Amino acid sequence: MRLDHDSALPSGRPQGAAAVVIGGGLAGTTAALALADAGLRVTLIEGRPRLGGLVFSFRRESAAGELSVDNGQHVYLRCCTAYRGLLERIGATDLVPLQDRMDVPVLDPAGAAGRGGMRLGRLRRTALPVPLHLAGSLAGYPHLSPAERARVVRATLALKGLDPADPALDGLDFGSWLRRHGQSDRAVEALWDLVGIATLNARAEDASMGLAAKVFKTGLLSAPGAADIGWARVPLGDVHDTLARTALEKAGVRLALRTRAGAVTRSGDGWQVTVENGPHGGERLTADTVVLAVPQREAHGLLPDGALDGKDRLLDIGTAPILNLHVVYDRKVLRRPFFAAIGSPVQWVFDRTDASGLTRAAGNERCQYLAVSQSAAQEEIDEPVAKLRARYLPELERLLPAARGARIHDFFVTRERTATFAPAPGVGRLRPAARTQAPGLFLAGAWTATGWPATMESAVRSGTAAAREALTELGCPQGQLPQEAA
Repeated sequence: MRLDHDSALPSGRPQGAAAVVIGGGLAGTTAALALADAGLRVTLIEGRPRLGGLVFSFRRESAAGELSVDNGQHVYLRCCTAYRGLLERIGATDLVPLQDRMDVPVLDPAGAAGRGGMRLGRLRRTALPVPLHLAGSLAGYPHLSPAERARVVRATLALKGLDPADPALDGLDFGSWLRRHGQSDRAVEALWDLVGIATLNARAEDASMGLAAKVFKTGLLSAPGAADIGWARVPLGDVHDTLARTALEKAGVRLALRTRAGAVTRSGDGWQVTVENGPHGGERLTADTVVLAVPQREAHGLLPDGALDGKDRLLDIGTAPILNLHVVYDRKVLRRPFFAAIGSPVQWVFDRTDASGLTRAAGNERCQYLAVSQSAAQEEIDEPVAKLRARYLPELERLLPAARGARIHDFFVTRERTATFAPAPGVGRLRPAARTQAPGLFLAGAWTATGWPATMESAVRSGTAAAREALTELGCPQGQLPQEAA
């Protein structure tokens, strides 16, 4: 495949312009589709043999048969309009459906407020307008005392009046704000961190108040259905590799997988991307537009001098890990699609049996595959599998009585040490916009200045923003801009 482009650009029109997108995660896929849909000739470079970035699947042989395993449990909310738009664009909406209404079972194996025994609570909404849609659920939430519930209401009303984009909030930590607003340690654990750790990948005391306000205002206080939860009912690779690849190829995007960009340099009025390795190693691509849709450290290495003020600030954007534990039982031990836990090291547990293909394997009709998702896992990310097994299997038995005495067909661990950027106080001033100071060069990635934490939604929005800026610079009519960015 020949990668070089003729960079001739008809005056005022993007048709005939060439673009190179570096990175095939959700940000890069989104940017490449938007640019190709607007008439550009696009090449997407990805170092891995697949698309999807950190949203991927792999095959594993277990005692129960072959599994299709997601590297981690990824969910989204109804308020994630950009991600939902990407699913529609690649034809995956039916494969990643949403709940009809938000309903989160929350188990506490130690009971509530000192009372012994397992206790189940539910966070679920009604069709009433905001904030009444959660009033009934909160009023009956057994994991908090009546006084704690009343203080949660007052804190929620205070949070509703905040502007997440206020720079002053970026420097504050969410935990301190919660304490100032009367939230007990129990309330933080049973409500604020229950949601915040999963969405921010940080505990309240380690999270920017601005990003926390974004999560809670958008997810819980913007519309009754905003926090309805969606997740893939098929392997993630089927969505963000297979279907994404099909959509890109149909849009005319040329894919260069197993290919890494070594340098991005100015070339006349455009850009030149040097291919470092892979089947196209040594080739040079010329382009009018380049989008760097790679992690912040990789972007730092590719950015030419002068392209971004304070380029070294990218190196100050930290990362946060996510740990996933995978357990295959010889019987059904969980009758819900998922649950969250408090009073336990276990955070969120999902039933992945059908999605993994386990139920289609002969003789495995009774087996069940659970994925345990552990965010903000700095203390456990490098622990040996044996130690994690000894800690978490008894916890699962404590939470799920049906697991007691069940045979374990398989237990394994997936680790993403740099799963997200760290949403620490002050991170907002470090996140760059899509447009750089170099004409024709743009940034994308969940770590850029989308206003969202490091979610799939943030990644897609960043790709849309990069495409919007590129097309605007090329003189693209507003009607051709991606809807999410218009």
